[in-house]
Amino acid sequence: MKKRMLLMLGAMAVFILAVGSVKFFQVKAAIAQASSFQPPPEAVTTLVAGQEQWPATLSAIGSVAAVRGVTVSADLAGIVEEITFDSGRTVEAGQVLVRLDTRQERAQLAAAEAQRDLARLNLDRARGLHAEGIVAQSEYDRVSAEHKQAEARVGEIRATIARKQIRAPFSGILGIRQVNLGQYLSGGDPVVPLQAIHPIYVNFAVPQQDIAQLRVGEEVRVSVEGLAGPTPAGRITAIDSVIDEGTRNVNVQATLANPGERLRPGMFVKVNVVVGTSRSVIPLPASAISYAPYGDSVFVVEDVKGPTGETYRGVRQQFVKVGEGRGDQVAVVSGVQAGAEIVTSGTFKLRNGAAVHVNNEVQPANDRAPKPEDN
Repeated sequence: MKKRMLLMLGAMAVFILAVGSVKFFQVKAAIAQASSFQPPPEAVTTLVAGQEQWPATLSAIGSVAAVRGVTVSADLAGIVEEITFDSGRTVEAGQVLVRLDTRQERAQLAAAEAQRDLARLNLDRARGLHAEGIVAQSEYDRVSAEHKQAEARVGEIRATIARKQIRAPFSGILGIRQVNLGQYLSGGDPVVPLQAIHPIYVNFAVPQQDIAQLRVGEEVRVSVEGLAGPTPAGRITAIDSVIDEGTRNVNVQATLANPGERLRPGMFVKVNVVVGTSRSVIPLPASAISYAPYGDSVFVVEDVKGPTGETYRGVRQQFVKVGEGRGDQVAVVSGVQAGAEIVTSGTFKLRNGAAVHVNNEVQPANDRAPKPEDN
């Protein structure tokens, strides 16, 4: 019995040893096969990097403001008798916009003119009598003062009548009318907005560290989303002398021509200020840049040696320094040489040394000044 048990244990040990040896060689073969496994190439698009000259610019967000803008208001109280303008029309300086009721003032003017005429006759008589020595000097002075008072009274009433004709203080474009016929206006009540927009201002702010790059007279270019066609360039005309303590920005004002009245006060615009000479950059599509906290990078396509010494088309991750962006493009300042083949799409699935298959039938957007498509 004991001998049989020992034989069974010995047979079991030989069996386990045989099975373990087989599994050991299988695992070893699998490890060797996995170490030599090369994943299939990833499909990517590429672009040959080219060098361009980009002018040095500062970008900012601004808003359009009128060179002169007011809300025309009533000077004196009165009832609206006539409205002589249409909303949104262009008017000239001095043009009458609204006439208020002046019947009472005209009646007062007639009485004052009659009193003035009487005072003039009295003055003429007193002048003749004074020359003959019949009227004393004091009497002549009193009549002369009454005549001057009558003249002043006529002038005062005429000024009141003129002030009840509300006029455009300068040439410009009217807004929407805010009064109606027969409406009673108090002094200071609004009548209509008036804006002078030939030329026009663009106000924007830049960080304090960029102040040294700005000069009065430097060129300014603006773009407005949704506004077709080019916008005329302008010039910086004023730089604020005070820096905002809350934002540490300085306010800058530029003046632009405004043909066709395309720019209107209150518009949101993107501002680019040309601050220096052009610099050499390599523009790449924004999709080619891999942004990361430890640095931005691109993937360069080149011949890569595999673990067994064979050569294949693969990628090398290259860290770069990027500058400003324009449209679909980002300027690469350093890290990439002209002529290098750069991956422009599919970067998210790549790693250093990965094999790639280049297919450039469909390329990502790469326009420096893209325009939204009407879908």
